[in-house]
Amino acid sequence: MDAEYDFSQGKRGAIDPVGVGKTRITIRLDEEILAWFRDQVQAAGGGNYQSLINEALRQYIQQQREPLETTLRKVLREELERLGK
Repeated sequence: MDAEYDFSQGKRGAIDPVGVGKTRITIRLDEEILAWFRDQVQAAGGGNYQSLINEALRQYIQQQREPLETTLRKVLREELERLGK
């Protein structure tokens, strides 16, 4: 280890820059929720649990915007297709 380090070119802030369209926040999640998302990423062979949480939130928002009739029709189509009808 050096006795002295030169931080004259150092920059304050996060090491990884936040991507375009993204906002860095602090959020408190239940341990079991976070563990579930991490397990899903591990089972898929890798990835980013934060992206998985983001996608789950996006799907929830879409579901809230979608009228009930549309949701029911989609579910019925999927079930009929699954049954081969």
